[in-house]
Amino acid sequence: MSSTAGTAAPKTGGGRQPRSGHGWWMVAALAVTQTIGYGVLYYAFSVFLTPMARDLHASGAQIAAALTGSILIAALCAPLVGRRLDAHGGRGLMTAGSVLGTGAVLAWSRVDSLPQLYAVFTVIGIACSMVLYESAFAVIVSWFDGPVHGRGRANALLALTVVAGFASSIFLPLTGLLVDSYGWRHALVVLALTYGVAAIPLHALVVRRPARTDRRGATTEERAGIVRAATRRRPFWLLVIAFTANGGAAAVMAVLLITYLIHLGHSPVLAATLAGLLGVLSVTGRLLTTGLQRRMPAALIAGTRIRHRLHHPAAPAGRAVRHGRLRLAVGPRRRLLRHRQGAGPAGRGRARASGRIRVGHGSGGPRLRGRRGRAAGLPSRIT
Repeated sequence: MSSTAGTAAPKTGGGRQPRSGHGWWMVAALAVTQTIGYGVLYYAFSVFLTPMARDLHASGAQIAAALTGSILIAALCAPLVGRRLDAHGGRGLMTAGSVLGTGAVLAWSRVDSLPQLYAVFTVIGIACSMVLYESAFAVIVSWFDGPVHGRGRANALLALTVVAGFASSIFLPLTGLLVDSYGWRHALVVLALTYGVAAIPLHALVVRRPARTDRRGATTEERAGIVRAATRRRPFWLLVIAFTANGGAAAVMAVLLITYLIHLGHSPVLAATLAGLLGVLSVTGRLLTTGLQRRMPAALIAGTRIRHRLHHPAAPAGRAVRHGRLRLAVGPRRRLLRHRQGAGPAGRGRARASGRIRVGHGSGGPRLRGRRGRAAGLPSRIT
């Protein structure tokens, strides 16, 4: 009986390996690269904000604008990246993105002016669109495609997001120690080399495209039909609004929390360590929400979390804790959306729809930090 199951599994997946095979090696590799990628390409920025502003003789808002541009560039690149993933898989794209990201962070360590900083973060935005969650999710969903692999797909996405959820917990304190010991420029060199040494070989050697022997993916017309059907429905745009609002709130906290704690008199290393605790809350929220989804609708869970946060204001430290809960009330909903997308036709339909959500999500980021920072009790001007 076991031998029959072993021979039948590859056929049910359209010629792919069974979900217990190479797919889980890819999940492990992507968990590592996503953790380091988010830590270096996104979270570390908040630790560098204050020393960069001082050395470049710029305001905090001018420095934060670089990250704003990076997020918007990544959002605009998402549909193009999705088409590339559909056509060629993630191996070459993510490897090239890792090389690009490594070079951009090394260039970041050498900037001497705001125009140089903005140019570097334009490149970082392109790299982020190629190597972070959106690409990793697409690789996993395409490997664990079809209803037969539904449970494996859900578990793979959960494993990836749980491990990568510790990115801030690891890299905020680590970056704080590096800056305190070597200065922000040398810290960036260390982070760039760490990312390059890990991400480039893992993406090049482990990420693969599933074999398709007995069926083809959806046609271009079918994919376009998926996008039209999705974007004409109200739930799609409600998701866009939810992701945009959540992304804006997350960006405010991710970038300004460390600066705010330093403003209160804490040391940079302690401020980075405290901010990194949000990652622990993030992972806890993902696990709890995943368990609750077996008994309650995901939308109800997310709505309850958000309503609790909005109706229970607290001191700044309390806001940070509630932010960690809010972030993962919406986060699992995003992962669930990816899981459900895998049950239907693969291809550009998913990529294009995901790209539109990413554009909306990117637009709610750091450029709104000034107003939202004041509303949250942060200093109106941080230099």
